[in-house]
Amino acid sequence: MYEDLEIIHNKCSVCTKCPLHKTKHHTVFSDGVPNPKLMLIGEAPGYNEDMQGKPFVGKAGQLLDKIFASVGLTRKEHVYICNTIKCRPPENRNPLPEEKEACWEYLKAQIDIIQPKIILLCGNVAVQSILGNVGGITKVRGKWYEGGEIVHGAKLMPIFHPSYLLRNDSREKGSPKWLMWQDIQEIRRVYDSL
Repeated sequence: MYEDLEIIHNKCSVCTKCPLHKTKHHTVFSDGVPNPKLMLIGEAPGYNEDMQGKPFVGKAGQLLDKIFASVGLTRKEHVYICNTIKCRPPENRNPLPEEKEACWEYLKAQIDIIQPKIILLCGNVAVQSILGNVGGITKVRGKWYEGGEIVHGAKLMPIFHPSYLLRNDSREKGSPKWLMWQDIQEIRRVYDSL
């Protein structure tokens, strides 16, 4: 598994299929452990990720780590983390369809090699990339979807992106942070059942 991922990572790091390769500092391929139980797919690298070459290392990543830790999960032991696209879009804008299409072979290879049982779709871009137009994240978060052949039958759950949670600080019942707490507990329950 590690060798196969390394081959794809090396291919991705020299990719020139879209213009984003011209402005990146680093290709942001993955972090965490290749775990056949749990994968998280984010949207796209931001500034900190581009500088360090790892996904979710800024404030949003620190919050993501705390969310996982709240149910006893860590990226070093339990979670494989990647993004829909591997190079940072200018000004952190959403990836364009042609950029997502150019990066699809790398994301698909990561899914094919790891064959996770659970895939968390973190934010709207990840949801649309895998599930299509099923609705906005506030409507679809916290629900299980069957992924079919494209993800080897993995269970899919859309979750709020931690950057969204950073902008919505309330923890009151029904708030995004409160909903995320419900979602991560459900994710842990299903993780333990596999």
